[in-house]
Amino acid sequence: MISVGEAKNILAKVCKPLTPASIPLQKAMGLVLAQNVFAAVDVPAFNQSSMDGYAFLFEDWRGTETLMIEGVVQAGSHLESPVQAKQAVRIFTGAAVPKNLDTVVMQEKVLVQGNQLIIKDDLLKQGGNVRLKGSEIEVGDLALEKGTKLSPAAIGFLAGIGIKEVLVYPKPRVKLIITGNELAQPGEPLGYGQVYESNSFAVSAALQQMGIDAVISFAKDNMEELKVVLEDGLKDSDILLITGGVSVGDYDFVANTLADCGVEKLFHRIKQRPGKPLFAGRKGNQMVFGLPGNPSSVLTCFYEYVVPSLSQLMNTTTSIIQYKSLPLAHSFAKANKLTNFLKAHCTDEKVTILNAQESYRLSSFATANCLVCLGEDEINYNEGDMVEVHLIN
Repeated sequence: MISVGEAKNILAKVCKPLTPASIPLQKAMGLVLAQNVFAAVDVPAFNQSSMDGYAFLFEDWRGTETLMIEGVVQAGSHLESPVQAKQAVRIFTGAAVPKNLDTVVMQEKVLVQGNQLIIKDDLLKQGGNVRLKGSEIEVGDLALEKGTKLSPAAIGFLAGIGIKEVLVYPKPRVKLIITGNELAQPGEPLGYGQVYESNSFAVSAALQQMGIDAVISFAKDNMEELKVVLEDGLKDSDILLITGGVSVGDYDFVANTLADCGVEKLFHRIKQRPGKPLFAGRKGNQMVFGLPGNPSSVLTCFYEYVVPSLSQLMNTTTSIIQYKSLPLAHSFAKANKLTNFLKAHCTDEKVTILNAQESYRLSSFATANCLVCLGEDEINYNEGDMVEVHLIN
């Protein structure tokens, strides 16, 4: 067995970002730019009114009590002819300010008598309520840097400068294989000796937190069938996840069958609880994880090892897991000298380790919002001791 730290260091060294791909902007949410993006147009591309009101030439208004209203400019339209001296035009938010005008007065600050405009805004300055051409960004300027994670606002910004596609580190293609003879699907009659299969539901949901979908397959505890399913899982995937069959029982065939499929073992068995039998390997640039079958072990290993690897594949420094230190709300004694990942619930002030820590039990995980990581060496913890907390919700 190796330590938790050794296992995570191995994964950090071998897991590399995926080859960048150009994808439609509307599918790029949460992905990371693989190159700088520059503006191809000025934004706005013209002097633009920021108000519903009246556009005019400021110099015409100074010393003049009234202007004549001649014409209307709506958003998306423009005047073909220049506006004459001492004239104003009705204008709406987002519309192009006629080229020989420079100021907009909001409609609440005027008096209109027929086609005469009387401006009642003593604080109005030249250029008021006009968004100048290129004031957001000018053509050729850097819009977003390589390495930027695309948020909804970033996607809207790029769309607003006319970007249709972006070069990004893509979402990994994930395949998930669930093994076991004892599994029944929820909704089916449960035979004696069977359990309802939950790992595909939990792992798929956790992947969806990262915006990733998985192709799911099932395999019995049979070497021949398992090899066929594993070989198929290794086709057209960036990361292969298997649940069950990685321990040392007579029907735990995953590790040996992966070797038969050409997967190089990185490690198998970690000094931790739960999830001691965790397997990690690779085939070329593909990452492979053999997760233990017990539901709590599966989710724990997913959060602690798979999530960081998925983040590396997408070349992002952000994660669905956040880390902090908090004081324990109570004393606690470990039963072993292994790293323990314990289901817990935390507030801003403290963290409470929950009951039902056994690896087959998901009830406590369902109410947990974090895992408490207790290192190998220490056994006894006192109330108020600072502990490492991994936020998962």
